[in-house]
Amino acid sequence: MSTLVLQPHEGPIAADHYLASTPATVRWGWLPTAETAPVLTMRTGETVTIDTVSHEGILEDQGRDPLAFFKQFGVAPGSVLRDAVEIAASYAARDANAEGPHVVTGPVAVTGARPGDVLKVEFLELTPRAPYGIISSRHGYGALPGEMPPRPHAHFVPDFSDPERSGTVSLFCPVALDLTGSLAFGRDRMLRFPLAPFLGLVGVTPAGAKSLNSIPPGPFGGNIDIKDLVAGSTLYLPVQVPGAGLYVGDPHYAQGHGEVALTALEAPLRATLRVSLLPAASSRELLGLLDRPFAETSQHWIAVGLHRDLNEALRKAVREALRVLKEMHGVPADIGYAYLSAAGDFVVSQVVDDVKGVHCLIRKADFARWI
Repeated sequence: MSTLVLQPHEGPIAADHYLASTPATVRWGWLPTAETAPVLTMRTGETVTIDTVSHEGILEDQGRDPLAFFKQFGVAPGSVLRDAVEIAASYAARDANAEGPHVVTGPVAVTGARPGDVLKVEFLELTPRAPYGIISSRHGYGALPGEMPPRPHAHFVPDFSDPERSGTVSLFCPVALDLTGSLAFGRDRMLRFPLAPFLGLVGVTPAGAKSLNSIPPGPFGGNIDIKDLVAGSTLYLPVQVPGAGLYVGDPHYAQGHGEVALTALEAPLRATLRVSLLPAASSRELLGLLDRPFAETSQHWIAVGLHRDLNEALRKAVREALRVLKEMHGVPADIGYAYLSAAGDFVVSQVVDDVKGVHCLIRKADFARWI
């Protein structure tokens, strides 16, 4: 990884395709529909490098002017990404209370993709594009809405165009050469934590004519915010519309499970992905009857549960983990249930995206052959 500023089209790009985030290739706050024209078309097995843009630093309650916003933290104009400046300036006034915050890049069409197929997305490289990021809290969101961050006024007014009245707190987080983030407090104290970059928002285009808000995740993927999807991991997504319509956004440098304050360390990434199409028959042989996002790392399979109620999201994650164990590995339900209780790790992905997420980490090593 590099902590240099990676402006669009600059630096080494070794993928088959390159996709910049521009006003013509992004949708701010909304997911694409089946009628949205693809901004790129690729074939199965090809690679693409996408320069993603973080919404933090360009939002309405931050002034919609990234040059001015980051200047207050000592960032020189040349170290502010040109694509972020262009996107912030190009959009007409938005209803920040109703529209999603994310800069969604895509859709990317995959030749031959049809509903029933599965899109395999391998995260090859996830490189920071800037040596800083932002962690924000906003009233009405997060694990403690209306309680944290401390309100500057006695009566909270949910006006997200006004950062003072809406209780927005955006903390600047510089990134050091040792690839750690830091938060200063007091006169000379510092919290330091390691980076683990990933894309919070990766999905295929949902079925239906209505464009969906970018915040809630769903069976199409989207804003799943699973911190385990770092470089070297793979995400599987059931195709909903012809061409699949892959999109990405919400880049992170680091996140704790839960993402309790609303955002994690939000910052732009250069993401290189390999995108492969698994036709329905072969995907079912490999993954079973997949009807939601499923992922794997070198050490784990990852079963996902999504629901507005966190308890129900957990139940869905348990049921999905049982399905994975049975359909992929032939484990009977009663044995699988006992195994998950003894060895499965169920963690809260996030509690801030309206639809909450729980995912189960199933160790691959537990399925090694024995004599």
